[in-house]
Amino acid sequence: VPNTRLKSARVAAGYHSQQALADALRVGVRQVRRWESDQPPMPGPEVAQSLARLLGQDLAALGFRVDGAFPARRPVLAAVGLAAVPTQAVGVQPPTAADDFEAVTRSHRHLYWSVAPATLHPAVIAHATLGCALLPEAAGQTRQRIAAALAETYLLGGRIEFFDMRDADRAQQTLLRALQAAGEADDPLLGAGILAHMAFIPAWAGDREAAVERIVAARTYVRRGPASAELLAWLDAVEAECETRCGHPRTALHLIGHAEDVLANGSDHDSPAWLDWFSAVRLAAFKGNTQLKAGHLPQARATLLGVLDALDPAEEKQQAVVLGDLAAVEAAAGDPDAACLYALRALDQLERTWYAMGMDRVREVRRALAPHQHERCVRELDDRLYGWATTVSALAR
Repeated sequence: VPNTRLKSARVAAGYHSQQALADALRVGVRQVRRWESDQPPMPGPEVAQSLARLLGQDLAALGFRVDGAFPARRPVLAAVGLAAVPTQAVGVQPPTAADDFEAVTRSHRHLYWSVAPATLHPAVIAHATLGCALLPEAAGQTRQRIAAALAETYLLGGRIEFFDMRDADRAQQTLLRALQAAGEADDPLLGAGILAHMAFIPAWAGDREAAVERIVAARTYVRRGPASAELLAWLDAVEAECETRCGHPRTALHLIGHAEDVLANGSDHDSPAWLDWFSAVRLAAFKGNTQLKAGHLPQARATLLGVLDALDPAEEKQQAVVLGDLAAVEAAAGDPDAACLYALRALDQLERTWYAMGMDRVREVRRALAPHQHERCVRELDDRLYGWATTVSALAR
C-alpha cells in the first residue's frame, strides 16, 4: 500500500506535486517518490526536520516507521532566549491566512512613510503578535509565507524603534525576532536585510568590530539567494554608513563608489518588495553625508543639492535629513545664515512628518553654530527649535 499519509499531508500543505515538495526540501523528486511508496525509507536527520516542519506533522503521522515520537525542531536563536516566534506547525490555517497577513504587512510598510512612529508602532507590534499566533497553526507554503511576513513586520518594528524612537536595546531584541522569523521562512535575502540593520546598532555606539561582523554575516546570507543590484549596493551603503560613524569616511567613500558601480551594472534579479528604503538617489544622500564627514564641503554641497532636486516629494523624511546635512555643510563652511535657512526648512518638514534622524541632524547643526549663537539667524533658529510646537512634538514622538 503506498504511503498515502505523506501524500495527503503534502497536498494539504499546498505541495500539489512531488516535484514541488522536492524543490522545497532541496532533494530529488525520486526521493519523494520513494517516501510515498509502500516501503518508505527514513529521511536523514536534517531532511526529516525540514519535512516535519513543512508538512506540520511528525514522521510517524507521515507514514514513516519510527521508534518513539519525532523530536520537535530546535528553535532558531534559542541561545538568546527568544520564544516569541513559534517553531512547530499543526496546520489548521487555510492558504488565505497568508494572503491576509501579508496584506496588512504591506500596508504597514507603506504607512511608515507618512504615519507618526508613535502611532504606527503599536499596530506593527500587535500585528507581529498575531503572526506569532498564526504561525503554529499553519504548515507548508502557508507557514513559510506567514513567517516571511512576520519577519518583515518585526523588521519594520525594529526600524521604528531604532531610527524613530531611539531605543537601541529594544530594536536589538525586535530585530533578533525578525531574524528568527526569517529563519523559519528560510529567506536568506530577508535575513541579510535584517542583519544589515543590526549592524547600525553597534556602529552608532562606535563599536566598529561588532558592526563589521554583522555586515559580514549579511553578505554571507545575501550570497545564498538571487540578490538584486539594489540589495547589493545597499549593503555597501550600510557598511559605508557604519564606517563613517566609526570615523573612517575615506573607507566609506570607496564603498559608496563600489555601490555606484553595482547599480550601474545592474542585475537580472528584481529587488524584494520590502527594500523600499533604497534607490540611486538614497545612495547619493549617503554619499553627500560621507563627503561632509570627510570634510569635502564643495563636493558634499553639490551632491546634496542634486539629491534634494531628485527626491520624490513623497520622501518627506529623507528631505528633512538632506536639508539637515546641507545646513551642516554651510555651518562647516562658516556661513551661519545659510546654515540656519536650511535648518529652518528641515524643521518645517519635520513639523509635517516627524523623523528622529532629521531632528538629530538639526541639533548637530545647532551645536556646530555655538560660536555664532549671538547672531540673529541663530537666535531665530533657537526660537523655532525650542518653540512650543516643536518641543512638544519631539517629546511626544
